[in-house]
Amino acid sequence: MPATPGRSAKSFSRGLTGNILVFGLVSFLTDVSSEMIYPLLPLFLTAVLGAGPVFLGLIEGLAESTSSLLKLFSGLLSDRSNRRKPLVLAGYGLSSLARPLVAATATPMQVLLIRFTDRVGKGIRTSPRDALIVESVDPTLRGRAFGFHRAMDHAGAIAGPLLASALLASVTSDLRTVFWLAAIPGGFAVVLILVGVREAPRPPRPMTGVAPLDALPRGELRAYLLILFLFTLGNSSDAFLLLQAGRLGVTPTAIPLLWVMFHLVKMASVLPFGALSDRIGRRGMIVAGWGVYALAYLGFALARTELHVWLLFALYGLFYGLTEGTEKALLADLAPPDRRGGAFGWYHFAVGIGALPASLLFGWLWQQAGAPAAFGFGALLAALAAGLLLILVHPSSPVAAKKEETVP
Repeated sequence: MPATPGRSAKSFSRGLTGNILVFGLVSFLTDVSSEMIYPLLPLFLTAVLGAGPVFLGLIEGLAESTSSLLKLFSGLLSDRSNRRKPLVLAGYGLSSLARPLVAATATPMQVLLIRFTDRVGKGIRTSPRDALIVESVDPTLRGRAFGFHRAMDHAGAIAGPLLASALLASVTSDLRTVFWLAAIPGGFAVVLILVGVREAPRPPRPMTGVAPLDALPRGELRAYLLILFLFTLGNSSDAFLLLQAGRLGVTPTAIPLLWVMFHLVKMASVLPFGALSDRIGRRGMIVAGWGVYALAYLGFALARTELHVWLLFALYGLFYGLTEGTEKALLADLAPPDRRGGAFGWYHFAVGIGALPASLLFGWLWQQAGAPAAFGFGALLAALAAGLLLILVHPSSPVAAKKEETVP
């Protein structure tokens, strides 16, 4: 019997509670605001403010390192508080206030300060938000919830650059004006958090002990995070994929279209694969995603034509769809209910601190041995991480996880 529109709508919305829907809209609006600015930031820094590539690297490295460290401590702090929403609101508010101020800068150092402040906001909000998402949904629907959140994030990453391009093409040629306009969606996101997000009941956590490792009971949770760190060491910046695309004939005009296609694949796949992990288990889904990653990187090592690049970017987008929501859902399944904020903090910290050496190592291998060696190394680490995940981590099914904890 064919599905009716009502049944389809009910199936799509299943598990999307009020908090999940609000956080999805907030993520969409925040990414629209962010992506109206940051694709244009390298041009603004170099052509308008006279900065060089080294300074751009300094801005990004300092900003992301700070964000990773703060994600750890904000998660721990939210576990020791009765409320997560104030940290979430403060983080989004700080970023939304700081980000458009790029329009008023006159020196590269001012851009560095604003970018730093923006990432401080991201560091404050991310782990408490992820923990609140977990506490707002049934354990058997965590994959769907995180999948929806990431899909909305990718939708914003598509809409933001397109909106900025439309404004520059038809309204103004001034980059600063576009940056000021980016304050509008960011402001709406903060208002949505203020009026739409509700605290979720959770087990109380005594205000004792401040050791960060207290958030990580020994066993499979620590093993999972170490394996994620290993995978991250082979997961270099996507900028290298764009560099390879250019070497294989994708023109500068086509690069933005390639990037939009990549985000479309991620947006379209992350929700259904996240929901599928609720039914068939999360570990197998992550292993499949890391396998797709390994295949994509091997493909980039062997690619010879522009067509290969387009097909490989689509395949690489499926890796994100298979893993983005599922990795977080598995973390929530493994973490004790009263330590989820800290567990998410460690998750983001492990991925964040692994990103810098991953890109440095990839770039060194490319320079010393060529692109195929660098991509092959990334594929090898992904395959190794997948094997270790199968051997060392044996999570309960989402249904079993629900039985092991009390959900309001």
